[in-house]
Amino acid sequence: CQGTTRILLTLIPHFREVVLMAFECPHCSERNNEVQFAGQLQPKGCCYTLKVPKGQPEILNRQVVKSDSATIKIPELDFEIPPEAQRGTLSTVEGSIMRAVSELQALQDERKKVDPEKAEAIEQFLVKLRSLGSGEADFTFILDDASGNSFIENPNAPSSDPLLSLRFYERTYEQQAALGFLAEPTKESGDSSQDASTVEGNSGGLQRIPHGSVGAVAGRRAIAQGNSDEITAALYRYSAPEEVDTLPSTCAACATECVTRFFSTKIPYFREVIVMATSCDACGYRNSELKPGGEIPAKGKKTTLIVRNVKDLSRDVIKSDSAAVSVPELELELSSGTLGGIVTTVEGLIVKICEALERVHGFQLGDSTYEWKKKKWDGFTERLAKLLNLEEPWTLILDDALAASFIAPATDSLEDDKQLTIEEYERSWEQNEELGLNDMDTSSADMAYNTTSTS
Repeated sequence: CQGTTRILLTLIPHFREVVLMAFECPHCSERNNEVQFAGQLQPKGCCYTLKVPKGQPEILNRQVVKSDSATIKIPELDFEIPPEAQRGTLSTVEGSIMRAVSELQALQDERKKVDPEKAEAIEQFLVKLRSLGSGEADFTFILDDASGNSFIENPNAPSSDPLLSLRFYERTYEQQAALGFLAEPTKESGDSSQDASTVEGNSGGLQRIPHGSVGAVAGRRAIAQGNSDEITAALYRYSAPEEVDTLPSTCAACATECVTRFFSTKIPYFREVIVMATSCDACGYRNSELKPGGEIPAKGKKTTLIVRNVKDLSRDVIKSDSAAVSVPELELELSSGTLGGIVTTVEGLIVKICEALERVHGFQLGDSTYEWKKKKWDGFTERLAKLLNLEEPWTLILDDALAASFIAPATDSLEDDKQLTIEEYERSWEQNEELGLNDMDTSSADMAYNTTSTS
């Protein structure tokens, strides 16, 4: 078609920057629209899983934001819509399914002429797909997006939805390449068999090696077979904050090569941690993270704080990637992975959570939304203001299966702080499976330790 495409760059309040594109052909009256994300890629990919029960049309009407890089899956039909099949759209669960039906139906006449058997099989499949779109059967709707920019509506927000689950994950090299990130480390000239433990203190002399090979092979051998005095000296030099090392990295906003600075330190009443900071000279992007160091604890940890005064709002908080956050008075629950790992205060954590909720769910507050949704969010905001103004005591709960989160005590002794409660618990099999602990194999390291100790 010889038509016109109109493009508008705009910012959806509390959501993200988007590019709206509308095409129209005056000759054949063909029209379509598309939405693309103009802001930065998210730090991690996301995977939404929605259980759609039979005979509940309100579930099919949930809004779906699908980016260009998102894949839609329906396991019950072994059906998958790859990113290139549907461009970025703002639709509903039913709309996404029926759009797939119409696109498959479009070439049926041609298929019947060329391959009648294949056309008949697709026709039978379309009957099943239409039945899902009309709510005649139970099914699972999965939206998997490596860029992290897709979304499925949760009408119960900020509370959790029993039908909807969200999982964040690290992107693979292939996914990074498809999104325009630096997919593979640059190969340095010289002997590739050089010992992986010889790493310079600056990024210019850092050896580029496949991700994970140090921790999986060379690192275990070096620790098991090395001299204990040398290892102690090597680890000790990271304990002083003034001694900062660097690693080459990639900017999460513009994909330009930059530098990540890090050092290891010990937090009293807590554990060893690694502080990491990244800054990009090209676009000005800055980010800081705190990663747990040392071994994986045998038990998970649940930390409960009763917030009563201004000092409690100023307590330091470390929230790891694996921590779930809940505030019963707000009916607020955040699953593990949300917000990533951050270092802040009690007040800062609640404010960051609310800003993230408004950014993700805020497009529901437009002039086309239902009045009850607006009242619900207004009520949530009022209750939040009361809590932050300390009009009544409230509870902050950090539940971390890796025991890598922390709330600072207000007293010199942890036992004297009556408002702070720490409970340890045994992780379930499902938690260990999600964390990858069930499949962790340390036999090679154990064998190396045993060989070293007996020699």
